[in-house]
Amino acid sequence: MLREARYLLPYEPLLYVADDAAFPIGRWPEADLKARLLALFDELIFEHAPKAVVIACNTAFTLAGEALRKAHPQVPFVGTVPAIKPAAERTSSGLISVLATPGTVRRTYTRSLIDSFASQCHVRLVGSDMLAELAEKHLRGEAVSDEELLPEISDCFLERDGRRTDIVVLACTHYPFLANRFRRIAPWPVDWLDPAEAIARQLVRVLGEAAAKTPSGLPDRAIFTSKPKDPSLQRLLAGFGLALE
Repeated sequence: MLREARYLLPYEPLLYVADDAAFPIGRWPEADLKARLLALFDELIFEHAPKAVVIACNTAFTLAGEALRKAHPQVPFVGTVPAIKPAAERTSSGLISVLATPGTVRRTYTRSLIDSFASQCHVRLVGSDMLAELAEKHLRGEAVSDEELLPEISDCFLERDGRRTDIVVLACTHYPFLANRFRRIAPWPVDWLDPAEAIARQLVRVLGEAAAKTPSGLPDRAIFTSKPKDPSLQRLLAGFGLALE
């Protein structure tokens, strides 16, 4: 999503915030997680006064998006929700799976998206306990085996009345980092639907005329809430064009 935002908004300085101190957030009790998100954004918005905020996490936005908009009405929020509507529009078989964290699977918001946009489809919700952590390991260059990945995605593949699942919605922003691995080990080809480009386009629409038209001279930066002092993380972020604060 960072890549797509940078491509469409080349002159906007971007601040990437990772709440790694709370990772993995899909396992938090909802009330505790919502309180943490509200407190974190209070601090970030006060300190950085952003033009807009992208909540690049399905679990966080489906839980706290409405409350954040009420708490900060002066700031446009662009949310990340499972791409169920475009999946329903694209499917040929009518069999869709949503690969998500357990928190996103539990969320009423997710069920309402299915009721609103995919009632004519069979939508299987698949909650993975481990994929976000495996994606983090993969990003750090650590070994992640096919044997670890396959059980996390296998429930996405359904055969019914001669039809097969043909779209899997990647409903966690960690999962696209493993998409090429998923394609290789999947039992048959499917469309792995990543909403990143659509979210970046929505950010452009939200900013409108406020979008920067000339370079600001400011670097793209990253904040990690655990405040790590890890040279390997700094090298990883540099590969994404980010300087660790």
